[in-house]
Amino acid sequence: MLWLLFALGAMFAWGVYGPILHTGQVKLGNPMKALLCVGSAYFLLGVLVPMFQLSTSGGMGSFDRGGVINASLGGALGAIGAICIIFAFKNGGVPNYVMPIVFGGAPLINVLFTMYLHPPEGKVNPLLFLGYIITAGGAAMVFYFKPKG
Repeated sequence: MLWLLFALGAMFAWGVYGPILHTGQVKLGNPMKALLCVGSAYFLLGVLVPMFQLSTSGGMGSFDRGGVINASLGGALGAIGAICIIFAFKNGGVPNYVMPIVFGGAPLINVLFTMYLHPPEGKVNPLLFLGYIITAGGAAMVFYFKPKG
């Protein structure tokens, strides 16, 4: 169950990501300065920490080519997502609007893409599509009924 604690940690981190990033971007006055800060944080946490961990545990050996390609593509998609959020804010979006769209839509895309990569063995339960409608409806309700201010 340790995975659940990490999943909850990601949920919390990404749940406050948008408002914190937006505040930084506004205070910096330039979205590219915000992106530079995001990139610096990615470098510090995403490069130096694993390099230290791998070098101290003897894990800096060979890397699987397919693993490198897929993990690098995943990192690029994460960075592209951050860039898209920054430009959404730059062009008038605010966290109360942008983040429900991002986090309401991302799980729906995730399930479809995962089913594409790993097709289900049997027939897809029709309740999956009901879940899609409920999830999209829930995101729309959060978006519409958000507190003003």
